Amino acid sequence: MTKQIVITGVSRGLGLAMTEQFIARGHTVIGCTRSTTAVEKLCQRFAAPHDFTSVDVADESTVQAWVERILATYGSPDLLINNAALMNHPAPLWKIPSDEFSQLIDVNIKGVANVIRHFVPAMIQRQQGIIVNFSSGWGRSTSPEVAPYCASKWAIEGLTRTLAQELPAGMAAIPLNPGIIYTKMLEICYGEDAALFTPLKKWVEKAVPFLLSLKPEDNGRALTVPN
Repeated sequence: MTKQIVITGVSRGLGLAMTEQFIARGHTVIGCTRSTTAVEKLCQRFAAPHDFTSVDVADESTVQAWVERILATYGSPDLLINNAALMNHPAPLWKIPSDEFSQLIDVNIKGVANVIRHFVPAMIQRQQGIIVNFSSGWGRSTSPEVAPYCASKWAIEGLTRTLAQELPAGMAAIPLNPGIIYTKMLEICYGEDAALFTPLKKWVEKAVPFLLSLKPEDNGRALTVPN
């Protein structure tokens, strides 16, 4: 059965890999990213019914306009994946500039809330749909020099599990740890050692079937993509 899937942060890394894999499996992807260049490239690669838009999830008015257009055109999604996130440049907490801290919180927490605020009422009206908020191993543990990122992902765990308690039967909200995957974001933390972790191509081949298998019974469960 073809699913309609909304993904934030589709320009690179996990978001782009998931987009490509979902489409290859015959599903419809509606995605957003801040990069207008990336949107143009995605629109050239993937024609309608796939839909890609330049959206800053931290800007609620822009999110609202995007969601209103998507709902009017396509209806509510079967699977909503909040993937867009920023990583701080590693440093002790007291050395991280306040503007960098604020921008990360705006995207990683407020951005997720903005997307939920405008998509989920339509999903509730249908009493159908799965919401996946990407967490992290650093949403369930800590390491030095990534305090802002850890804080944001711990927040996502709490936000998502609370949302799960508010949804009607037939829906689910799931905080998902994708695992440690070799991406440009991981290079910010680990430098050349990032290449030692799971290749993106290998990860997506397991992650996408796992995401497609999620069901209402998984509501509120803190899950991890299988290795």
